[in-house]
Amino acid sequence: MDPLRELGRALLILGAVSALVGALLYFGARLPFRLGRLPGDIIHRGEHTTFYFPIVTCLVISVVLSVLFWFFSNFRR
Repeated sequence: MDPLRELGRALLILGAVSALVGALLYFGARLPFRLGRLPGDIIHRGEHTTFYFPIVTCLVISVVLSVLFWFFSNFRR
């Protein structure tokens, strides 16, 4: 395959992914769930500090990305 054609394809895919992420961030407040504020995320508020670790949000994102990558890898075969 032509290298310029492959570069164009990669840029199109990157642009589509960027648009999807941008739409998710833009419309994120209207979703029925808030990423980063799911039950199970660890929040510790001290006297002068706050520690926040979104462990459940990380797990949800990991599962969604794993399913998407699995779907696309099977689709390419």
